Amino acid sequence: MRQDYRLLVLDLDGTLTNSKKEISPRNLRTLLRLQQSGVRLVLASGRPTYGITPLAEQLQMKEHNGYILSYNGGEIINWNTGELLYKNLLPDEVLPILYETAIDNRQTILTYDNEFILTENPDDPYVKKEAFLNKMQVRRVDNFLQETPRPLPKCLIVGEPEQLINTETELSLRLQRQISVYRSEPYFLELVPLGIDKARSLAVLLEKTGITREEMIAMGDGYNDLSMIKYAGLGIAMGNAQEPVKAAADYIAPGNDEDGVAIAVEQHFLHAF
Repeated sequence: MRQDYRLLVLDLDGTLTNSKKEISPRNLRTLLRLQQSGVRLVLASGRPTYGITPLAEQLQMKEHNGYILSYNGGEIINWNTGELLYKNLLPDEVLPILYETAIDNRQTILTYDNEFILTENPDDPYVKKEAFLNKMQVRRVDNFLQETPRPLPKCLIVGEPEQLINTETELSLRLQRQISVYRSEPYFLELVPLGIDKARSLAVLLEKTGITREEMIAMGDGYNDLSMIKYAGLGIAMGNAQEPVKAAADYIAPGNDEDGVAIAVEQHFLHAF
């Protein structure tokens, strides 16, 4: 029996956006038409909310009752109403440990405050990369621990990939019962509340909307997309996805530079096309 899907969940980098970090014209046309048919869109990313906003506006998600799932599931926002449906935050007591570990390893720690990235090292090349990725401004702070707003949804330690290995191991062991530590890119070490996971947050969203997991399609390319790809009624991996992600998927779409999102949507949301 053919399933009529009601919700499409998209990872951003490496999935919705191409190598230029843009939504291709075909992907944009297809997703606008999909939403006009009544399917609701969720943008699910490790990015801060402000870094997702330009894409949500381009996709006209406010008009089509879409949702933003930011910080890898740490926040869920109804983009039509602006209502915060779910929020998970780092415990304050871990922040000095994160900061001191970054300093001891000669790496840079950053966090977010609305449209700003906050850090003591604004000239760090990886800070600049994060700012470019999210289209955010960098604001220098003199004292990270004193000048960042509390509580925080997420911190990021950035640095050379080989050097981050020790930092990741150290924090994973020291804070294993307090936060989650993982690499979103070889040079980005994510520090988020314990148990933050796209699938867990999507379960909260489904409960609030009355949509079932069988009526949801999830598309992604990275390790942090694995849980939602396994959880969804139909899990789709991009052609450029990591091999374990492809192995977990029900379907493999063309890559993010080949309009893979549009092609998959046109194949699986038949009622919209």
